[in-house]
Formats: sequence, structure tokens, C-alpha cells
Amino acid sequence: MIELLTVISLTVVVAVVPGPDFAVVLRNSLVGGRMAGVMTALGIGLALGVHVTYALAGIGLIVSQSILLFNALKLIGAAYLVFLGITMYRTASREMPADAKSLSMSPMKALRWGFFTNVTNPKATMFAMSVFLQVTSPETPLWTQIGYGIIMASGVFSWFVLVTFCFTLDKVRNAFLRTKLWMERTFGVLLTLFGIGIAATTGATR
Repeated sequence: MIELLTVISLTVVVAVVPGPDFAVVLRNSLVGGRMAGVMTALGIGLALGVHVTYALAGIGLIVSQSILLFNALKLIGAAYLVFLGITMYRTASREMPADAKSLSMSPMKALRWGFFTNVTNPKATMFAMSVFLQVTSPETPLWTQIGYGIIMASGVFSWFVLVTFCFTLDKVRNAFLRTKLWMERTFGVLLTLFGIGIAATTGATR
């Protein structure tokens, strides 16, 4: 029971604290619409499943014990966030969709954004490793650990779906779309800063 409560608590904290995942879901929801937001959230949930899988397979232990490998993964994630941020900034536009409810992002593109943002996110890596290397014990059954993984992925997915529904309400979305250019540029700068921040901490003692 203590393990379960700890997993749920960590999931809530990791989901709610703003980071690259939150920025991408918010941006895609406001610009691409509700379906884009939900698909971005699904991509994040699927990526978290990847983190859970390698943590369960024991690869997480190897990563946690190898500073070189862990820092390499951090740099890859940082580079992706910087690339995504710069792309978002450069493609920012004042142009409004002909219909405020129409989608300007395909579901698959939104899913890819969510997936790659999370799968290269060191915070998600540490989240999975902290659960399966520190919270659970060798006596925890495999199926129980898989259940924890499902709780983690579905919990994060559910949170971002809620975020999507809140920010795609007509009044909220229309208000944001009136400042579309600066909103997209702001999200681009934030993602770039997230990436730079991750790169700057590479090599630090963990």
C-alpha cells in the first residue's frame, strides 16, 4: 500500500509541475485544437511507457550507474528541446485559422511531438528510475510493477487531457489565439531554455 501511494504521489507531482511536456501540450491544444492536445497527451503517455519498460528491464540501473551514458541521454534530450523551441519560434505567425475550431495540426504530428518531447526528457527518465529502482523492492511482483507503470502513464495522460480540455474552451482558446504570435514565440523560448538548462546541468553530480 505504501508503494502504491508513493507511486501515485510521484505521478501527481511529475504531471502537475510545469515542464517541456506541459508547454508542448498547451501550445498544441491552443493552436491545433482539442484533438491535437489529446494526441500530444497520448504521445507523452506512450513515451512514459517506454521509460517504464526499460526501467523494468533493468536498463535503468545501467543508466543510473553510468554518468557518461546518462549525460549523453541528457544532451540528446536537450538538443531536441532546443531544436523544437527554435522551430516553434521561427514558424510563429499572426495568421489565424479561418475557423477558430479547425485543426492546424494533424493528430499524428501532435502525437510525435508529445512522444519525442517526453522520451528525450531526462525528468521522465529519472521519474521511471526513481520508482523502479528506489520505491519498489526486489520482492515486488512483476505484475505489480507493471501495474505501477500503467498508473504512471495513464495518470500523466489523464492530467494532460484535463489541461487540454480546460485550454480549448472557446473563451480561453480565443483569448490566447488573439496573441498567437507572441504565444508561440514564448513557448519556443521556454522550450529552448528548458533544453539549455538541461545541457548546462550535464556532468553535475547527481
